Amino acid sequence: MNIHTDLDRRDTGSQFLTDSFQRGLAHWNRERLAPQFPEADWRATLERDTRMLRLEAGFVEELRGEIANRAAQAPTAPDAFIAWFEGLKDNGPGQGDALFPWLAQDASRDELRWFFEQEAAGEAGFDDLVALTQVKLPATAKMELARNYWDEMGRGNAKGMHGPMLDALVETLDVDPVIENTVWESLALANVMTALATSRRYAWHSVGALGVIELTAPGRSALVARGLRRIGLSERERRYFDLHAVLDVKHSADWNREALRPLVAEDPRRATAIAEGALMRLLCGERCFARYRAALGLSAGA
Repeated sequence: MNIHTDLDRRDTGSQFLTDSFQRGLAHWNRERLAPQFPEADWRATLERDTRMLRLEAGFVEELRGEIANRAAQAPTAPDAFIAWFEGLKDNGPGQGDALFPWLAQDASRDELRWFFEQEAAGEAGFDDLVALTQVKLPATAKMELARNYWDEMGRGNAKGMHGPMLDALVETLDVDPVIENTVWESLALANVMTALATSRRYAWHSVGALGVIELTAPGRSALVARGLRRIGLSERERRYFDLHAVLDVKHSADWNREALRPLVAEDPRRATAIAEGALMRLLCGERCFARYRAALGLSAGA
């Protein structure tokens, strides 16, 4: 199947929202986060990393600017903030997108394969993002992130690890999730999640971005699982999406109660940063869904 790619070179009006920037950032993230050995020319690597960190910060700050006004409206009292945050499931950017009912009901096997290939290539690794984010957090929130991480790790059972489940589905659908074949919107989503988790400057933002994934993912996961079941995948083969359709509901409730509420209660300033992180993640998701629909030939109301 030939999915349309003519939008790859469209002018976004931003130096950051382009194929070249997001692919370069994705390659850099993949390289810098990989386990390595000391190298002789470490000064050159450090200079490159410094330049890339400045560019990454420019990207994040541009995105923050887009959602700052809405985030500033988030309450700073704990209970009111949680109500506002949970409301993002219905009124946040990208929620209720027509893409997902279409994937469940109408998409062909090749169309579902293309969608999944984009998603897999843009996957930043929730387990690693949680591990990076929890560093030096207050104890109650840290414990919740630890429980979440343990679930991602299959609670010590390799067969239950979420990452390998995703890898198995890549093999089942016979896709090749590489950066070069991935639309910039999907890469931008992974890149911003990585930026928030790897910089302590954005630690509270990362807590919000990860929390809103848990809040909003179950409905989308259930619809994707329906599509995979419709084209003949077994329960074992579609387990990754079936699991997240159920488990993330509990994860979200626990995250909001044990991480978000105590953090905001301790310091109300965190509410705005958490709200910004959540809205940044949702905005990137909204752009992804719109791009996927365009590539698949769907209208916004399909």
